[in-house]
Amino acid sequence: MIPYPFRISFSIHSKLCAPSRNSMLTGRRPDSLRLYDFYSYWRDSVGNFTTLPQFFKQNGYDTYSVGKIFHPGASSNFSDDFPYSWTELPYHPTTDKYKDAAVCKDKITHKLQKNLICPVDVNNQPGHTLPDLQTLDYAVNILQERRNNSRPFLLAVGFHKPHIPLKFPQEYLERVPIDKILPPKHPNLPKAMPTVAWHPWTDVRQRDDIARLNISFPFGTMPLEWTLDIKQSYYAAATYVDDLIGSLLIRHVDLKNTVVVLTSDHGWSLGENGLWAKYSNFDVALKVPLIFLIPGVRPNTINFPVELIDVFPTLAEITGLGNDIPQCTKKHETLCFEGKSLLSLITQTENDIDEEYYAISQYPRPSVYPMKDSDKPKLRNIKIMGYSIRTNDYRYTEWVAFNNTLFTKDWNKLYGLELYDHMTDPYEAHNVATKHKYRQIRKRLSKLLRESVG
Repeated sequence: MIPYPFRISFSIHSKLCAPSRNSMLTGRRPDSLRLYDFYSYWRDSVGNFTTLPQFFKQNGYDTYSVGKIFHPGASSNFSDDFPYSWTELPYHPTTDKYKDAAVCKDKITHKLQKNLICPVDVNNQPGHTLPDLQTLDYAVNILQERRNNSRPFLLAVGFHKPHIPLKFPQEYLERVPIDKILPPKHPNLPKAMPTVAWHPWTDVRQRDDIARLNISFPFGTMPLEWTLDIKQSYYAAATYVDDLIGSLLIRHVDLKNTVVVLTSDHGWSLGENGLWAKYSNFDVALKVPLIFLIPGVRPNTINFPVELIDVFPTLAEITGLGNDIPQCTKKHETLCFEGKSLLSLITQTENDIDEEYYAISQYPRPSVYPMKDSDKPKLRNIKIMGYSIRTNDYRYTEWVAFNNTLFTKDWNKLYGLELYDHMTDPYEAHNVATKHKYRQIRKRLSKLLRESVG
């Protein structure tokens, strides 16, 4: 067991930001937080739940938030949950205010626009920098200032890219040549997909460069040339942030004496099944990197589905501080876990593991047919909730009636079923929920899903 004084460096570089981040940082699912949009703060609306950084702060750690950790705004009390979670006031780059500004030089109009694709000359940007560069500098300053400080600390570093707009130093396009970019294997709607599962990626459509393409709403697909260009820029933005993470860890973190967690709040569709962005229960929008670097523990790759609510109990066990924290059984327990520690999983080989691992996710919809607010419905408009379970071999989803004032679900009122066989269909291109040969699998996964969600 790693002793108490070890430091923790927790990096997030990337479904919907606020619910995902609050879920991970409290160790509780969105249904427990009653947050499905951006507009409520769990301490006011549900209960005074302890967060991951708050837990470490209460146990003698200095805690720092740099960049995007909590989603800013109402969902974190317009303070990033300060002072509960953080020793010092959280830092946000001064250039964050230009995130959606017209600073992208368009290759067709040659004007500055609010584009999706936005490689830039950093020297010509406001402040001659970019938000993630400022985040890196601030995090490095904290690490340098603490070199002679023996108190343990938790540093949460939130890089923003590859979140859209895809704004990054233009030289990164050379790292991912366009002739190396492949089109999606399945660029069309999945066969037999219920319409409730579809989202029309409105935040992509509204960008200046994409808006002029006049793609039909809601099921139109991106032209191939633009698909390749967007994928190239997404990979370039990801490469850019990979370099920033590498610089932070290799140059400035004592990896022999620091626990590191690298993860993200959601994935992003890149034309697979005709979809872009997040806002769905498809695998590509849900899967995130999850890497633990633990001093004294040999690196190990495990291919099992786990959840971001497992991060909090895992770090609590690694540091020896959370061995007595119970699983949540009552709605208003201040400190409890809905996830589980992954430490025993991390330290085993796949051949030694006989427990079935699965991950639960969910996404709301205002209607069966895609509308302009299907991507990000406000709580008052949510009528349907899609609950999804991912095992090693399958993804199964039930879209059920949801009451947005009582926060209840009706499993008997179904708006759509999805079942994807990852052994034969890893891209989730064929919904087999109605196929007779999968009847028993569907029945088993439905029972497991409903028992897990409640």
